[in-house]
Amino acid sequence: MLSSLWRIAKLSGKEFRSLLADPVLVAIIVYVFTVAVVQVATGLKFEVESAQVAVVDEDHSDLSRRIVASLLPPLFKTADVIAPSQIDPGMDSGRYVFVVEIPPKFEAEALAGKTPSIQINVDATAMALAGNGAVYIQQIINRETAAFLTRSDQTGVAPVDLVVRSKFNPNLNSMWFTAVMEVINNVAILSIILTGSALIREREHGTIEHLLVMPVTPVEIMLAKIVANGAVIVGASLASLLLVVHWGLGIPIAGSVTLFVAGSILFMISVTALGLLLATFARTMPQFGLLSLPVIIILYLLSGSTTPLETMPDWLQFVMKFTPNTHFVAFAQAVLYRGAGIEQVWPQMLVMAVLGVATLALCRKRFAATISAQD
Repeated sequence: MLSSLWRIAKLSGKEFRSLLADPVLVAIIVYVFTVAVVQVATGLKFEVESAQVAVVDEDHSDLSRRIVASLLPPLFKTADVIAPSQIDPGMDSGRYVFVVEIPPKFEAEALAGKTPSIQINVDATAMALAGNGAVYIQQIINRETAAFLTRSDQTGVAPVDLVVRSKFNPNLNSMWFTAVMEVINNVAILSIILTGSALIREREHGTIEHLLVMPVTPVEIMLAKIVANGAVIVGASLASLLLVVHWGLGIPIAGSVTLFVAGSILFMISVTALGLLLATFARTMPQFGLLSLPVIIILYLLSGSTTPLETMPDWLQFVMKFTPNTHFVAFAQAVLYRGAGIEQVWPQMLVMAVLGVATLALCRKRFAATISAQD
């Protein structure tokens, strides 16, 4: 047993040196855990910010001018006042996301106690802005109209006092979500790529035959690749989380970093074994890339890191529960966002451990057969 562990440690060292000797892979690891995280966190936003809006003011009243003046940064760019004939060209070209049409006699009808209508045209292809932006514009119009009619900024006492408290992200800042989830997604993607490319690299360089004449077993070779590449990914993700996300972007980490590392190790067992399993079906690096690409995309899009799992069809939710990514995303969100302890996340850790053992067993069988075929 001890001799086997010693051989695995020696092989792991060889794998680690081989990885460091590959400048392309080292550059990819550094890039995805630094520049890519910052780019996604600062560039991908779900809030309404600097949306382009135009207003067709056919009333030219004090109330209509008050509404136009209330469409201000940072939610919107300064509103353009356009003619009705400019609506379609402006929206067809993508220049305006929102066009507000204020009809004639709007102020007069409002003062007379009637219920005038305002039309808001929305470019719904801009999904990140369309829904929330339309709600903000409605709120602005209602607020300004009520304040104008009462000649006061006090709109009266509402029948219900609605108090909204946002936990874990009080300012609803999407960067807090996207930065952490980008790290989580990169962990899964690189784990598959690194372990798979490690085996393909052995084949292409012809060093797999050298391993076969050494006093090592296929299982030890497999575990060495998993341990070495998994350790690199866990270390890189931890450094990214602390240095880039927490220190660089100023995003708080609510839970235990040690617990996150423990969960990451359990996740590594299954996802690195998956990468190695995929590599056993490929003979060259291009083949491995084409084989792993659909797997990575499915795990990336359907694990719950980009869209909530609850919005997916029931059958798809059931299928995704058999993938380690789904449970790792739920685990990471609970620990890093909500500050959950092991008493809350042990079910996810248990499932990741079970899936890891199952994937290792399947990978062991396939890997041993592949190595034996090289003999």
